[in-house]
Amino acid sequence: MPEIREQSDVCVVGAGHAGCEAALACARLGLETVLFTVSVDSIALMPCNPNIGGSSKGHLVRELDALGGEMGKVIDQTFIQSKMLNQSKGPAVHSLRAQADKADYTRKMRQVIENQEHLTVKQAEVCELLTEDNQDKNGAAEKKITGLKIATGIIYECKAVILCTGTYLNARCLCGESITYTGPNGLQAATHLTDSLKNLGIEMRRFKTGTPARMDGRSLDYDKMEIQKGDERIVPFSFSTDPEEIQREQVPCYLTYTNEETHKIIRENLDRSPIYAGVIEGTGPRYCPSIEDKVVKFADKNRHQVFIEPEGLHTNEMYVGGMSSSLPEDVQIAMYRTVPGLEHCRIVRNAYAIEYDCINSIQLKSSLEFKKIKGLFSGGQLNGSSGYEEAAAQGLIAGINAAMEIKGKEPLIMDRSESYIGVLIDDLVTKETFEPYRMMTSRAEYRLLLRQDNADLRLRKKGYETGLISEEEYRKVYEKEKSIQREIERLKHTMVGACMEHQKFLEKYGSARLRTGTSLAELMCRPELSYELLKEIDPDRKPLPLDVIEQVEIEIKYEGYIARQHRQVEQHKKMEYKKIPEQLNYDEIKSLRIEARQKLKIYRPVSVGQASRISGVSPADISVLLVYLEQEKHI
Repeated sequence: MPEIREQSDVCVVGAGHAGCEAALACARLGLETVLFTVSVDSIALMPCNPNIGGSSKGHLVRELDALGGEMGKVIDQTFIQSKMLNQSKGPAVHSLRAQADKADYTRKMRQVIENQEHLTVKQAEVCELLTEDNQDKNGAAEKKITGLKIATGIIYECKAVILCTGTYLNARCLCGESITYTGPNGLQAATHLTDSLKNLGIEMRRFKTGTPARMDGRSLDYDKMEIQKGDERIVPFSFSTDPEEIQREQVPCYLTYTNEETHKIIRENLDRSPIYAGVIEGTGPRYCPSIEDKVVKFADKNRHQVFIEPEGLHTNEMYVGGMSSSLPEDVQIAMYRTVPGLEHCRIVRNAYAIEYDCINSIQLKSSLEFKKIKGLFSGGQLNGSSGYEEAAAQGLIAGINAAMEIKGKEPLIMDRSESYIGVLIDDLVTKETFEPYRMMTSRAEYRLLLRQDNADLRLRKKGYETGLISEEEYRKVYEKEKSIQREIERLKHTMVGACMEHQKFLEKYGSARLRTGTSLAELMCRPELSYELLKEIDPDRKPLPLDVIEQVEIEIKYEGYIARQHRQVEQHKKMEYKKIPEQLNYDEIKSLRIEARQKLKIYRPVSVGQASRISGVSPADISVLLVYLEQEKHI
């Protein structure tokens, strides 16, 4: 067979949520891009939960949208239920979550992919990465990507490769004693690429995740469950979506619970679970455990929540959230049928665990490029994270930075003080992950500033500078910001006196009477009052969009807390601005502890701030490092 060579700028390996965002970013930035997938039917597949968003994950999707990603737009078109979580708490932890029509989501994203200019889809298994020897800007030896080879022998020459292989590398699915060597949903696994990565010196790991059974919805008794409805007013994920266009009828979800009988069956069959029989080698996710793990690790709990969620409008399949498992099929049937409402359930697809190869993500720079292989980027579950949203966010950043490198521009590095995406990537590249990483609001130190509601105000400019946000979209957010500031200033300078009309208004809403004049902004700080209520004593008010009103209210009510976090960020950035030379010889810094020296040599942090977040590097070590850098005039 004659050798066939194809030419492109970028090759993206894997067409899950990370791969889709990476490929779209590169193509939209004008690069000829090829998206490889083991099956075209797996483009934007949702092999596990049928939803997008959730606690902290909703933040990631809105940030991704603000930067020019696609996930938010597609879920706005394909959701069947939408809910803003944690509304009883402060705005920092409000998170949007939408139930998706899984098939429709995949179809819509595939449609976007297939109609994107500069983007080609190729169904093929990538089996080898091609490199050549190179020298970095400091003269140190490194590898450089030149292309890849697919299983049929065809070579694709390119300037950058982005790995977004998800859970497909050497994947195997386990259901009790039954083991199948496939990717999720029985799709073909990728069995050759791991060896190529190892040959390039990339350290690999083995992780595990799982999914619950899908059931025939006609066999369930919903009267025994608690109905879970969506929000009356639907909030879109994408800042480009007109909220009025997505107000529609929603499909209900349901809540039920396991019980002692369920737990008894599980405990009696733990020896048949691959997790506890020692068959599974990979480490599973801490924050999304199987039902076996829940029963063992939380033995004091007599019940666990089970969410029954529709997989789509045109199927009877129901997802059994909270009961992922790798137990044998006969145990699954017995276990599920103890749950109220599931007594006569019929399983369409068994629950299973899936093991797969991933990398140790400390091998990556903050740009998601491999430190020792120029032009090779990585995003998504291959980096040791879990979740569609974490994957999509990394895919977008990897795609942008591959394009920036090819164009000779500076990479987009997201700081943890400006985005959840920054927190996610910084954690992955500086804190060694021994289990699938899940984003949580508690991981973000500055979460009051990094709310889901202001993602456009924080990141639209970066998207515009990158080239993924149009001038019109950027102008809209610029005008929105000006409207917010004008209204805040107006409220701060609009005074109300202690007249009878105002006192009656305050009494009406259980608020303390005025002894002297005050501003509308000061009144709004009272918990019982809101921007909406104050319109009764604010006759000069002009109509404003709901998203502007939301920002005005948050900025005024939380002004003191927000100002304090801004001061904290200023301190944080002082450390981030103190850069560390790439080839700094840590062995020359004699006062560093041995562990700190070892860790710094492995991680090669780019700033003192990043160094301070490495496990094993103490505040005392940071002080020593600062003194050395100052003496050597590096800072």
